Amino acid sequence: MTAGIAAAVAGCVLTLSTGCERTPEEPAPRVSSPAEVCANLVSYWVREALKGSKWAGLDWEQKGLSNEQYEIHDEVLLAARAEERRAGRDAAFALADRESRRRCEEAKGATGSSENWRPPSEQRVPTGGLRPSSS
Repeated sequence: MTAGIAAAVAGCVLTLSTGCERTPEEPAPRVSSPAEVCANLVSYWVREALKGSKWAGLDWEQKGLSNEQYEIHDEVLLAARAEERRAGRDAAFALADRESRRRCEEAKGATGSSENWRPPSEQRVPTGGLRPSSS
C-alpha cells in the first residue's frame, strides 16, 4: 500500500463513527442550475459547429439537448455565424457564450419539450435558413 493510500485509510479508520465524511475545510460541491447547464451545453455545441467539428452534426438527442434547448442552439448559431462573418471567430464565440447564457436564463434552463420528433415545418436549419429541396 502506498503511503498516501495508507494515510487515507488510516484517516477513515479513525473517523469510522462519522462515516469518513469530508472535513469542514472542504468546500461543498457546487451544484449547477438548470440555466447554467443549458447555457454550457448550448454554447459548447454552437462553438463546435462554428469550428466545423465532426461532432457538430449530431442530432439534438445525441448532444444531450431538449427540443427547447436545441431551438435556442439553432438561433444562437445563426447569430454567431453572422457575427463570425462580421467580426471574426473570437467575437462569434463571445456572442455564443453571452446569448446562450441570456436565452437559457430567460427560459429557466429550457428543459421542456423533449419529444423525439418535430414536424418539418417546425424544424430549424442552422445553415442560414436554406433547406434542401424535397425533389
